[in-house]
Amino acid sequence: MDKYDQFKRLLRLGIAGLEILIETAFFAYVWYAIYNERRWAAFENKGNLMMIGFYVFYLIIFIYMYGGTKYAYYTKGQLILSQTLGSVFANTVMYIQIIMVFGRFPFPTAWPMVALCGVDLVVAALVNQLSDGMLRRLFPPKRLLLVCDAQYQADLVQKLSVRKDLYEITRCVPTSEPLASLQREIQSCDAMMLYGLDEQKRNILIKFCYEQSIRVYIAPEISDILLRGADRVHSFDTPFLLLRNAGLSFEQRIAKRAMDIVISAILLVIASPFMLLTAIAIKAEDGGPALYKQERVTIGGKKFYIYKFRSMVVDAEKYGAQFSTKHDSRITKVGHFIRAVRLDELPQLFNILKGDMSIVGPRPERQQYIEEFCRETPEFIYRLKVKAGLTGYAQIYGKYNTTPLDKLKLDLMYIESYSILLDIRLIFLTLKIMFTKESTEGVEDGQNHA
Repeated sequence: MDKYDQFKRLLRLGIAGLEILIETAFFAYVWYAIYNERRWAAFENKGNLMMIGFYVFYLIIFIYMYGGTKYAYYTKGQLILSQTLGSVFANTVMYIQIIMVFGRFPFPTAWPMVALCGVDLVVAALVNQLSDGMLRRLFPPKRLLLVCDAQYQADLVQKLSVRKDLYEITRCVPTSEPLASLQREIQSCDAMMLYGLDEQKRNILIKFCYEQSIRVYIAPEISDILLRGADRVHSFDTPFLLLRNAGLSFEQRIAKRAMDIVISAILLVIASPFMLLTAIAIKAEDGGPALYKQERVTIGGKKFYIYKFRSMVVDAEKYGAQFSTKHDSRITKVGHFIRAVRLDELPQLFNILKGDMSIVGPRPERQQYIEEFCRETPEFIYRLKVKAGLTGYAQIYGKYNTTPLDKLKLDLMYIESYSILLDIRLIFLTLKIMFTKESTEGVEDGQNHA
């Protein structure tokens, strides 16, 4: 372990705390100099401290929710985006509270809080610029021993090469390498990454790394993910894990449906002007219909028609269904834009209100793709334990071109660790991926998506 590694979490919190302190100082100025002065009866010391305390609380909640404390883990751009979104939501909630404190109409002007959002962006950029170099020196890339099947090696090396600030692959070895050799190799590295090993060999290496206090990254098997949702059973002195394997409980389904109705109704009202403008733009480009419907599959294999804004030419599938590629000529000019900002997905709010879909859940696939994926990975059918969703775990942490197996694993992670709080967090994180271009990448030309 690197000598500074044990202090990484503490240092992250220290930097995040400094940023929150600076942003709070700017809010305190806005509150004292503008809002409190214009209130019909200005707050005294305790009232002012209460308002500042609320602001600190909102900043901590939203910045943490967006991962804005993950220094030396996220890229600088990701951190600035996460922290800015956290600040914007904190400022929005704080402005609503200020309106309630004023308790009168017309409402206090929002411009000071809007300006504060701009100041927070500058603060986030400066703090990250100053801390980035220091963290790179303190926490150099981890020397990584990659143990994987030969067919996955090129893909994994390519993914790891994107984050050279975090990982340095010292050697790639096949899964057939003898255990004794792997155990010797790992002692000259900082970490081991395991992908595609047989269960017995993997378990031995995990235990060895545990004994030696060596970090190990493991690509989970489907059974590993299913165990995440297990309950502990203490009816005997022998520990057991109980897997109910029923998807969501009755109470969870009721609460989730209620949340879907409320949120989709509110979003439809808010989004209606954007939906109207989108429909006009699509119609104006080529005269074709603004909407299209397509059969998809949801919970229990039930089929339904999903509604989306048309982003491709009218006869896009005259030669049959096919995945969208990175340089797909079928996508219209308007289509490129509405895909980039996710406007093409808005009509699915009607599917949610109707009950075909949920706000959060696995991406709804077409029947023929499910059958194709199930031939390769029979467990792909497990995604149908819950309703399909407008957004979800795989949509946020994966990409459009993520392999079906990895999408399945991400969706199962969501199903097996489901909670209303997780749904709320994923809804907020969806706003973040709207600014992330990589999440909409099509498959490579000629790539076998399955």
